[in-house]
Amino acid sequence: MAAFIFVGSVANAHEVRPAIGDLTVSGSLVTLEITLNAEAIVAGVDLEGVADTNETAQAAQVDALRALAPAAFSDRIRADAAQVAAAISLRADGVELPLALDDVTVGPVGNVELPRDSILRFTAPIPTDAKGLQVTWPASYGALILRQQGVEAPYTGYLDNGTPSDEIALTGGGEDTALQAFAGYIPVGFDHILPKGLDHILFVLGLFFLSTRIGPLLWQISAFTLAHTVTLALGAMGWVTLPGSIVEPLIAASIVFVAVENILTDGLSRWRPLVVFLFGLLHGLGFASVLGEFGLPPGQFFPALIGFNVGVELGQLTVIALAFLLVWVALRVDDNDMTPRSGQVFYGVLAAGFLVLGWLLNNPEFTSVMGARAPVFLWPMAMISLFCVLSATWVDQLAAYRTYVAIPASVAIALVGFYWFVERVFL
Repeated sequence: MAAFIFVGSVANAHEVRPAIGDLTVSGSLVTLEITLNAEAIVAGVDLEGVADTNETAQAAQVDALRALAPAAFSDRIRADAAQVAAAISLRADGVELPLALDDVTVGPVGNVELPRDSILRFTAPIPTDAKGLQVTWPASYGALILRQQGVEAPYTGYLDNGTPSDEIALTGGGEDTALQAFAGYIPVGFDHILPKGLDHILFVLGLFFLSTRIGPLLWQISAFTLAHTVTLALGAMGWVTLPGSIVEPLIAASIVFVAVENILTDGLSRWRPLVVFLFGLLHGLGFASVLGEFGLPPGQFFPALIGFNVGVELGQLTVIALAFLLVWVALRVDDNDMTPRSGQVFYGVLAAGFLVLGWLLNNPEFTSVMGARAPVFLWPMAMISLFCVLSATWVDQLAAYRTYVAIPASVAIALVGFYWFVERVFL
């Protein structure tokens, strides 16, 4: 259980958001207006691959900066303006343009555990005969959604890992095709489930641990998919919106509900698909809020939206596939298709391997790739493997898999969901 509680204690969804940059050319001046969580940058946090600043050595400093009044923090940003401007590369036809900070707007002080937005406006002179621009956003600043403004068919790009943007024509026309937008947003949707959507992962696992039969799982996944697809589309179009202060606690409550029901029943009730559908509506609004952070290209809105949803579905199916692979041997032992000794040895080795890997891979490189520390992913898998050892050991008991795997896993999921609910409502 401790591994799951560890997940709940370190996972704070959507703590680090991508910056948004609006690029505008007017006459001989180019303006790059950036909306970002500036506290992390001023504190010197390397945001590459980081999902939560609480997981960094500068966490306390970031919180202290968030507590500064807007005027005081604006002064801190201006003091570091030259360093920030130097880290951002803006080129016109291959020639570096000198960026200068023109204005700073800092949001009001709120919950210091949550990011606040600041707007930094940089300007630079641009040669009158320039044809195109290229922006390179530093990897240590995280990710940037770059949007061209003031032209038809504007360029929109997602920059991370220090990769420069495509060449951006000043006259426009750099907008993605429908196929490019569709393909480009699939990994965005997938990434929001694996590895960054720990709350959605736990909900899907809650559906998985209800029953070993494929029928109940298909009914639940179908209801969940239909529901979140509807509200994702409505939310992305701005037709339905709910504040995160309401949606996020309800998503945590949905995790608790499905996990507790797994404990109380071993089959699909007639009303569970309806309840899953209703919770799916909430998860869709959560997906829409994340998609809103990335933005959708106006000219390719629907292809990008569909691509994002496909990515989400692929992420969910991957979670289910990985869960099935993890417990497959335990299910075979439970069905008397393998010997209990084989299950004990297999899961004993697997548990030890996950524990050791969680310790060995607990480094910045793993966090950079996965968005969270290695134990968050590997130690819960070790715990489930130990549950499977118990299932294989007492396989002669009725419903051993349910008793020693599905129920303990559901209890752990419910505890994490309850922790998140309390955290999102009261902390």
